[in-house]
Amino acid sequence: MIKARGLARRFTARGRTVDAVKGVDIDVEAGELVGFLGPNGAGKTTTLRMLTTLLKPTAGEAMVGGVDLLKDPLGVRKRIGYVAQGGGTAPESKVGEEIELQGRLYGLSKADARARGAELTGQLDLSGLDQRFTKTLSGGQRRRLDIALGLIHSPGLIFLDEPTTGLDPQSRANLWEHIRRLRAEQGVTVFLTTHYLDEADSLSDRLIVIDNGEIVAEGSPDALKERVSGDGVVVGVPRESVSRAAEIAGRLPGAHEMSIVDDTIRFRVPRGDIAMPELLRALDAESIAMRSMEVHRPTLDDVFFVLTGRSLRDAEEGAQAPAQEKEAADVA
Repeated sequence: MIKARGLARRFTARGRTVDAVKGVDIDVEAGELVGFLGPNGAGKTTTLRMLTTLLKPTAGEAMVGGVDLLKDPLGVRKRIGYVAQGGGTAPESKVGEEIELQGRLYGLSKADARARGAELTGQLDLSGLDQRFTKTLSGGQRRRLDIALGLIHSPGLIFLDEPTTGLDPQSRANLWEHIRRLRAEQGVTVFLTTHYLDEADSLSDRLIVIDNGEIVAEGSPDALKERVSGDGVVVGVPRESVSRAAEIAGRLPGAHEMSIVDDTIRFRVPRGDIAMPELLRALDAESIAMRSMEVHRPTLDDVFFVLTGRSLRDAEEGAQAPAQEKEAADVA
């Protein structure tokens, strides 16, 4: 469904050059649900805009939906659906009007647009909302309407750009189920951009991780997490005892990646469930009180840290202007 080679985008304005995407290779097979993961400014949206013909690549080539991206962008648009971050509905329009208009824009007859709209609203739990103004819908309903608009012409491939941003947890979980059903029940190939780790982990058959405009890893969530060696352990002890506690923890079989921050020790061991009782006994023998303890299996954030040396959450929270994609948007 997608085969991109050396896809790149450079922006130049006001004497500045920004390499937002630096020659990425992307492969997505028919029927896959692929997550495109990375912090703000990593190049996710720029890559998506290129693959959906909204932005011309500076270099590289791609086949999308079996059509050459550069030679036949109109052919690509006929074969894909695209749901942007901000949505595309008019607040004063009714749900039924938006769906029918989108269908007509894709060349459907009025009757076919209405029939397809009824099918989609049923599948996406929007039945009975035809006469509602879009501005009166909940956040989750609006996002499901956006997806319906992207599917009105029955594309085999749909791009979802940060589909759950701003939704409450219940609405996010509900939308996840609808996204899963697109692939499972309709055979739609889904290319999903997100910076939510739980979303990427839960939904994706395979992940592509981008950072600073470059692909840094790809594989199933489980396969990527296997790159991280061992369970993560976080132990809190009195500040005056932290150095001694770290020495004791360092003697645990297989302990590695040891670090100390204030009164907290962080390290990894092959099996946290085996190491913790041993550590507790050793600390007790030294009369060192353990104030807190946490053990977790490798996460996607751990994967990102191994790949880039920083936390994805920290990268996301710290992504301030001028970030690459913000500059790219400003220049564009």
